[in-house]
Amino acid sequence: MNELEEKFYETGVVPVVVLEDAEDAVPLAQALVKGGLLSAEVTFRTAAAEESIRRMTEAFPQMLVGAGTVLTKEQVDAAAVAGAKFIVSPGFDPEIVDYCLEKKIPVLPGCISPSEVAQAVKRGLTIVKFFPAEQAGGIAMIKAMAAPYVGLKFMPTGGINAENLTEYLSCDKILCCGGSWMVKGDLVKAGNFGKIRGLSAETRKLVDTIRK
Repeated sequence: MNELEEKFYETGVVPVVVLEDAEDAVPLAQALVKGGLLSAEVTFRTAAAEESIRRMTEAFPQMLVGAGTVLTKEQVDAAAVAGAKFIVSPGFDPEIVDYCLEKKIPVLPGCISPSEVAQAVKRGLTIVKFFPAEQAGGIAMIKAMAAPYVGLKFMPTGGINAENLTEYLSCDKILCCGGSWMVKGDLVKAGNFGKIRGLSAETRKLVDTIRK
């Protein structure tokens, strides 16, 4: 595995974060780090995403912080300038993927069909997102689709939680999983970072148990 793949494997779960206020970025990152989750995918669903990534990466340079829900080249540029270490898109957008490759920015496009996976492999990608995971067939679909692509790893996201995490991470085709159960919007809005830290610690323990 390359360095990025190793970091994804080590974290096991990448918290998928939606931040309405950049002021919450550092306290949230601190809660994740103290809970043992040194990664985050900050989605570009809000105007606070770019500044949140900047604050998180500056405060916790050891974290693997990326940008999610990236739909435009302008968002790629904004995320990169803010310090994002990887880009995630919900679907396979050739324009976005090729732009990231041109800029030498790691990109994980969403792939839920063999045709999309083939396009990713053709471009030399070794990690892709599988979204929405549960709705698109879950672990059974990943195993079936991954069989012909021996060098490819997946980051399933969507419908994954503490109850089904073992099923996913036990598969050698899964590098890590994206999840939001430890960073729910209501917890962030309420400033309940202690709860987020606790849920992150529980998730860290579960990952370590699965991959011992």
